[in-house]
Amino acid sequence: MAFVDETKFFVKAGDGGNGCVSFRREKYVPKGGPDGGDGGRGGSVIIEATAKLNSLIDFKYRSHFKAERGTHGMGKDCYGAKGKDCVVMVPVGSIIKDAETGEVLIDLAADGDSYLAARGGDGGLGNSHFASGANRTPRYATKGIPGEERWLRIELKLIADVGLVGLPNAGKSTLLSKISAANPKIADYPFTTLEPQLGVVHHSYYEPCIVADIPGLIEGAHQGVGLGHKFLRHIERTSVLLHVIDCSDDAYRKNYQIIDDELHSYKEELADRTKFVVLNKADLVDAEMAEEMRQEFIDLGMRTVVISAATGQGLDDLKELILDTLEQNKREQQHQGE
Repeated sequence: MAFVDETKFFVKAGDGGNGCVSFRREKYVPKGGPDGGDGGRGGSVIIEATAKLNSLIDFKYRSHFKAERGTHGMGKDCYGAKGKDCVVMVPVGSIIKDAETGEVLIDLAADGDSYLAARGGDGGLGNSHFASGANRTPRYATKGIPGEERWLRIELKLIADVGLVGLPNAGKSTLLSKISAANPKIADYPFTTLEPQLGVVHHSYYEPCIVADIPGLIEGAHQGVGLGHKFLRHIERTSVLLHVIDCSDDAYRKNYQIIDDELHSYKEELADRTKFVVLNKADLVDAEMAEEMRQEFIDLGMRTVVISAATGQGLDDLKELILDTLEQNKREQQHQGE
C-alpha cells in the first residue's frame, strides 16, 4: 500500500435548515398565533487525530468531506434536527494548513487532538419569532445560514522516537528489518526505499520505541534534490538520530559530512539533537580498520558503534544504547518540567 504524507482536501459544513411559516390551527381556536419552528443547525466538519493511522492513504480515494445540513423547522413550534457532524480521522502528527495561504491552522501532535475545520450554519428562525403587537400574523421566516467551506492541505510528520538517516544503500532498511518487525524492500542498489518505513523496537526491561527509516537523502536534499526533501520533515519529531554509514566505502568520511550538512541546512536545531554514528557493514572490512574508523568519529565527539546489520554483529548493543538514551532523555524532560 502506498505511503501518502501530504495532500489537499475540501471540507463543507452543513447548511442550517430554514425556519418555518406556520399558524396554529385547532378547533375552537380560529385565530391561533404563529407557531413556525426554527431550522436545525448544520453539522460541522471536525478533524481528529488517531494513533490507529500512520498514512494519509484514505485521502487518495476521498478528497471531499461534507457534513449533513440541518432539517427545516415545522409547525407546532417543532424545531428542525441538527445535521450530523462529519469527523475526518487523520494520523497523529498531521499538520493542517489553509490551502490558499499556506497558514498553519493546527498541529495535531497527540492522539485525540481535534480541530473544527468548518462550522455548521445556524438554522433560520420560524415565524413565531416575528410576532408583535403590530404584526400578529407574520408570514415570513428566515433561511438557514450556509455552512463554512474551504480547501485545506494536510502534511504528515511521522511520530517516531528514532530516525535512521544516511546516504542511499548505507544499509538502513536492512538495519530496520533486523531490529524490528518491519519488512522494507531491500536490494543492492540505491533508492530501494521510496517512502518512510516504521518499525517498533523491543528489548528486555525497556519500553518499546518507534524507529523511522528516512529515505532518499542525498547532497542538496534540503533544496529539493532527489527524494529527501519530501521526507526531511519526518526527522523533526525524532529525539534520536542514527547516522548510518557504509564503512566499506572508502569515502565514508565524506558521506558522513554530506548528510550532516543537509540536516543542519534543513533545520539548524537538528545540530542539538542526540545523534549516534552507526558504522554498518563491518563484515566487509577487517576488525582493526573498523576500530580505527570508530575511533576517528569518537575523536570528533560522536558516540559511535560498529555493527553489521547483515550478520547481526553489534545489534543488541545498538538497541540497548538507543533505548537507554531514550529513557535518559525522558527522565531529563520530566526533571525540567518539575
